[in-house]
Amino acid sequence: MVLRRLLRKRWVLGVVLGLSLIYFLTSTLKQEERTVRDRNLLEARDPDRRIPWKIRFNLGNSSRQITQCRNSIQGKTLLTDELGYVCDRKDLLVNGCCNVNAPSSRQYICKSCLTNGCCNVYEHCVSCCLQPDKQPLLEHFLNRAADGFQNLFTAVEDHFELCLAKCRTSSQSVQHENTYRNPQAKYCYGESPPELLPI
Repeated sequence: MVLRRLLRKRWVLGVVLGLSLIYFLTSTLKQEERTVRDRNLLEARDPDRRIPWKIRFNLGNSSRQITQCRNSIQGKTLLTDELGYVCDRKDLLVNGCCNVNAPSSRQYICKSCLTNGCCNVYEHCVSCCLQPDKQPLLEHFLNRAADGFQNLFTAVEDHFELCLAKCRTSSQSVQHENTYRNPQAKYCYGESPPELLPI
């Protein structure tokens, strides 16, 4: 009852409105600051920065010890590690690498990929993209990347991250923003989009 009478007073409503306006303006300015800072960070990146391409070692013959591997993480049953091995999730070692001695582990699998670089399985796309002979294709793509994609790919630090980003479905994989151009080959590392299948 007392609260209801208090809220009917104009000065109380004015204070509430004023505080709401101050909150709105400060949060808007903070958002603008973050946007400007992020834009400056992207512009400050060296446009001539080159992706460090990994040198491939045959793990069986190498004295090099792999201590940690990054992997594609998201696969329900399959994973790809940064060395290009695809394995069942159960064959992933504690260090994040696929167990190369497991029967499910294969390096540079392109089994579900078409000649245009589009694949049916995300992990196969990443593995196939990691093949050393795909480096010229990826460098050509980076050199020709549109401004819209430039911001995405400036955050990429190496070959593995580039393949992870490139193989994710993008606007090039869909038509009319709601259907895949080719539902059987929607993960692409190549330059051209998937073939448009008739409906």
